[in-house]
Amino acid sequence: MEVTHFQKPIFLKPTSKLDKKGDVFAKLLNELRSRGLPDSMIESINQQVALVHSFGIEEKTFAKQLSKSQILHQLMKELKIVSKNHYRSTFMSIGMAGIGIPMGVAFGLALGNLAFLGIGLPIGLAIGIAIGTAKDKKAADEGKQLDVEIIY
Repeated sequence: MEVTHFQKPIFLKPTSKLDKKGDVFAKLLNELRSRGLPDSMIESINQQVALVHSFGIEEKTFAKQLSKSQILHQLMKELKIVSKNHYRSTFMSIGMAGIGIPMGVAFGLALGNLAFLGIGLPIGLAIGIAIGTAKDKKAADEGKQLDVEIIY
């Protein structure tokens, strides 16, 4: 069984952001074709592609369906396969919220001025990026990383 090919709708303008997302989606499917995925996963991916193709009538509904595609989520959940920089993006926000803000509050309270709250954010950002980059490198070494970077 093979992953279905993605055909971009004709209404997409070549320079639009939606066209770039369509290119990334097509690249994702090409990357998945080169991997040995189980038949159940391929069948699920083909259903998602068919669903995206069925909404190709107008740009707004096509954009919504393309963004709702759960292919990457399924790959991550079932096979632990992620896109490029997935962990970096995830841990960057976790570092800022979970490490940076509490550190900023601690600095602010220790120095007696909550204006120092913002000092913790870049520290949390750096820690999050470091952890995420290490996890991305580990995933790439294990062959669990796709050669596709997702555009949000």
